[in-house]
Amino acid sequence: MILRELAATRPVLTDGAWATELQCFGLPPRDCPDGWNLLQPDVVREVARSYVDAGSRVILTNTFRANAISLAAWRLEDAVAEINRAGAGLSREAAGTRAYVFGSIGPTGEQVALNHLRREAAYAAFAEQAAALAAGGVHALLLETFSDLEEAHIALRAARTTGLPAIVSFAFPAGANQDRTTTGATPEQVAHAMTEAGADAVGANCGAIEACIGVCRRMHSATHLPLWMKPNAGMPGMASERFASHARSVIDAGATFLGACCGSGPGLIRVLAEMLAARMEACHAHQGH
Repeated sequence: MILRELAATRPVLTDGAWATELQCFGLPPRDCPDGWNLLQPDVVREVARSYVDAGSRVILTNTFRANAISLAAWRLEDAVAEINRAGAGLSREAAGTRAYVFGSIGPTGEQVALNHLRREAAYAAFAEQAAALAAGGVHALLLETFSDLEEAHIALRAARTTGLPAIVSFAFPAGANQDRTTTGATPEQVAHAMTEAGADAVGANCGAIEACIGVCRRMHSATHLPLWMKPNAGMPGMASERFASHARSVIDAGATFLGACCGSGPGLIRVLAEMLAARMEACHAHQGH
């Protein structure tokens, strides 16, 4: 399995933020980033390529909000398959043989626990998106920035119908130590729940990197699964060297995959690549003695 092979060479460097990079190319803040897979494919491909050039071994697709429920806000709900297949294809073209491509699936943005109809609608939306990403040729699926365990279960169940490896990553913005999801779930509860549900990896994204260290350590103690960690660089972005310093602690806490979320770009990923290369060289030197 791809995740197992990658995990054997941890830490694996992933990519940085997508929406903020697209905004640098002119995406208006309230426009749909996913729609640019069709409207501005050259720009999307360039963002993907910039991360590969910076050293990412895994890049995502520009499809975080590309489910029918979320796309309805821009009247794009009928373009789910087209947007996701294009997103997968653009990242695959940019990656070539240098990086793996994981399909990004975000939450629906609705409270799916309210009634049966909403749960059914959420499952259908996730299944449609997952199938389109699989058809586009992604190597795995990343369910990211989830807060509600029930919605994550629904998304994972849908993702697993593709036969692709599935990672489930949660946001932990709540609690005094930023160690709770908005629905109150702890890192241990999330890790246990996703392990039992059959996820291939679990993790955290879109939180402060300082808090990510503790979240990662607690997840590591609660599951045998590989850990996906993609903390924020901040808005405005944290200095790359300071982020890299904290990133060392995230790796020591057990991270298998390491990248960056909001406020990051290819420059930060390049600094992380250099840090990881220096770390590997020091490790080899130590083993030589």
